[in-house]
Amino acid sequence: MLFAHDTEVALRGMVALVNTAATLPTDTDDLLTTDDLDAFVREWQWTGSRTHDEAELDAVRDLRPRLRELWATDTDGAVEVVNTLLAEAHALPQLVRHDAWSWHLHATPPEAPLATRMAVEAAMAMVDVIRADELGRLGVCAADDCADVVVDLSKNRSKRYCDGGCGNRTNVAAYRARKASTA
Repeated sequence: MLFAHDTEVALRGMVALVNTAATLPTDTDDLLTTDDLDAFVREWQWTGSRTHDEAELDAVRDLRPRLRELWATDTDGAVEVVNTLLAEAHALPQLVRHDAWSWHLHATPPEAPLATRMAVEAAMAMVDVIRADELGRLGVCAADDCADVVVDLSKNRSKRYCDGGCGNRTNVAAYRARKASTA
């Protein structure tokens, strides 16, 4: 185990959130409606209060490019992003236990806005990444036609592709190209 369970879940959730944004002309935005956000929140099991309105959706959508900055900067830049997110939220880390989760950190109250809770959760996970000098585990999908972000939580640092099927598609294309060249 490289990071604590809650940190790994937060990192995966941050990747999923960032990847809901359309980054290439061929991409679609996966958070267009409040129903889309509701589905995302259910999938990633976010707890706490919700407003289920357009303002909440806009705040979460506005968070995505700020988090994506973490994949495009060095350690000092990542520290600046993390510290800004934590300061804006007036984060106050506390140990909590709820639902099926054992002890873990929350740094916002459950009634804080969803986007604030998401920002702080991502920032707290990045604190662990930066302190462990593991920023190299953040990357962009190696597929030529994809710009989704990736967090490599594997032991051997081998993850190159996003979770959108790019690795399989790239491997099949390479296999077909090899077969065509030998035929």
